[in-house]
Amino acid sequence: MAEIKLDFSDVSEGNRKIEDGTYEAVISSVGEDATKSGAQFMNFNMVIRNDIEQKFQNFHVWQRIFRSKTDDTYPMRWINQIAKNAQMENGKKYHSYKELMDDFWNRPVKVTVKNEKSEYNGKTYENTNIKNWAPTDFPNVQHKAKSENKDKDPFAGNSNPIDIKNSDLPF
Repeated sequence: MAEIKLDFSDVSEGNRKIEDGTYEAVISSVGEDATKSGAQFMNFNMVIRNDIEQKFQNFHVWQRIFRSKTDDTYPMRWINQIAKNAQMENGKKYHSYKELMDDFWNRPVKVTVKNEKSEYNGKTYENTNIKNWAPTDFPNVQHKAKSENKDKDPFAGNSNPIDIKNSDLPF
């Protein structure tokens, strides 16, 4: 069995919520999804940057942009708002939503979030909503995804061959 070591610098924050405020973030992914009732949306996943001294590093915030029910397209004014603040190229053309969504990857933004309650079908929900988008104050992104902070493959980059004999194999 491998050695197991406790590391208290890597602990779960539990159910802590991001406090209302403005945070530097990086867009970690954008993809399409749907609600249980079938409403399609583009889901922006932002991670609070860990290369800048701020609270809630590595916490996630999301923004959903729903497809129009009338013409089955996304409202470009909302996408343009995020793209402008992510400092993407004005006038750039894409051949698909997938190509557009891929271009958002790892772009820095500044978001203002607010915790709010909403009611739907008689149930009350607590949501962390993005209330404002702005260009980052720190365009040089050095954010490390949590998975990048873990121990890496010890064999990666090793150009030496590994010699395994049949007698070494258990079968």
